[in-house]
Amino acid sequence: MSRYSDYDTFAWVYDAHWGSGFTNSVLPVVDRLVLHEIPPNARILDLCCGTGQLAAALVKRGYRVTGVDGSKEMIRIARRNAPGATFLVADARSFRLSPAVDAALSTYDSLNHLMDHEDLTTVFRNVHASLSVGGWFLFDLNMEEGYTTRWHGESSLVEDDHVVAYRSSYSPAEKVGRMEFTIFRRAGTEGNDWKRTNLVLTQRAYSEIEVRSSLERAGFDVVRVFDGGRDLEPFRNVGRAFFLVRKPAISGRR
Repeated sequence: MSRYSDYDTFAWVYDAHWGSGFTNSVLPVVDRLVLHEIPPNARILDLCCGTGQLAAALVKRGYRVTGVDGSKEMIRIARRNAPGATFLVADARSFRLSPAVDAALSTYDSLNHLMDHEDLTTVFRNVHASLSVGGWFLFDLNMEEGYTTRWHGESSLVEDDHVVAYRSSYSPAEKVGRMEFTIFRRAGTEGNDWKRTNLVLTQRAYSEIEVRSSLERAGFDVVRVFDGGRDLEPFRNVGRAFFLVRKPAISGRR
């Protein structure tokens, strides 16, 4: 199985413009739903950890964090942002972790990048195997409402040394969202040369029924599903669902 490395060329852009903002908004949700349920020095898996901003925030609170991501560049930056955490370059579909962790997190619609239902189930099984008995798993997904509401139109980011233009779209027939990026980055010290990068990232919209089915096949108990636009003040993100599940004392894994 090939490592998911689509973010390698995009890691520095993500770090500069998106990682910190989402971490700041989602941390109160993580605190409310998971951190109050685990010991102060618990082990936490940050799956698809990106450039490490959430890992850094958790380490600062005293947790022992292991971040896993398929992008070498994401992990390189994460090690700089969160030197107190442990990081592993590995695909979410094939990673193994030891010792077991008390909680696992996967945020910022990372699991929507899994384009196949069986792959989603495989990731859930890997997380289940990494958790101690009674361990918690919190993850968020863009649901179809999120794609139809937010994934359309064009936008850009303009800085002195780089420009990022991106266009988002969603196909209801395919249940696939696309984010097309054109990135210009200044190269060299003179500032006259610019490097262009084109990148397309895709995501799949899963229904709640599909997600519940995968979780049950992986052996999890589904505790609650939260609507990010209505249930988790002050977090406000229409069409994003948070799934809070737990590894039961007696495994129901199939």
